[in-house]
Amino acid sequence: MTNIACGIDIGGSGIKGALVDLTSGEFIGERVRIETPHPATPEAVAKTCVEVLSQLQAPADVPVGIAMPAPLPQGIVPFMANLDASWEGVHAQSMYESFLGHPVTVLNDADAAGLAEAVFGAAQGQDGLVIVTTLGTGIGSALIYRGVLIPNSELGHLEIGGYDAESRASAAQRVKQDLGWKKWAKRLQKYYSHVEMLFSPDLFVVGGGVSKNSDKFLPLLSLRTPIIPAQLRNRAGIVGAAVAADRANQ
Repeated sequence: MTNIACGIDIGGSGIKGALVDLTSGEFIGERVRIETPHPATPEAVAKTCVEVLSQLQAPADVPVGIAMPAPLPQGIVPFMANLDASWEGVHAQSMYESFLGHPVTVLNDADAAGLAEAVFGAAQGQDGLVIVTTLGTGIGSALIYRGVLIPNSELGHLEIGGYDAESRASAAQRVKQDLGWKKWAKRLQKYYSHVEMLFSPDLFVVGGGVSKNSDKFLPLLSLRTPIIPAQLRNRAGIVGAAVAADRANQ
């Protein structure tokens, strides 16, 4: 039987899920997307996840990984930006398991994307330290060392030049401030040079929707570290969550 897990990616506008073939990283059947409830309280989000599993016809014993827009030390939400504030202090793993009736693993959404790239994407087979960044509304980050995820990094919040890095260099800020690719690349140069100085990684992988235009800004950066676009695009959160669920239940 094919090795299967379910991945669910919780976003501010949509909750997306799919069954994932863990030998290939491909979806089994169609992806399901349901609008994120408002207010996006823990109970409302959990009930939406139940509906996602129902539509996917997930087998009763399949493990479920859930990627969320928050760090999750010990499975607990310390703060929440994109969902309801009532998430703060919630033990997300226990809460989801009580609603879903499946073994659940929770992780940060950027960590999920990074894990997916390490197992099936641009960082596959890398032995050293890979830093995956997602350029979107903010800057998400994932640290992968020899294929192992080091969770809950928040490198988008590094202070650079007196500013929170993502307030200057995220993809959303490029659009909001109407920056051309060259001007934005100068901000990215400061950001990646700083991260490079702190961590001396072996590889940067750049994800987020803007990565489809990577040819317009990555060649403008001058770094010692190779920097390449992510491969899994909008599948990464679901696939990485499924990988995390499978690893937690082996």
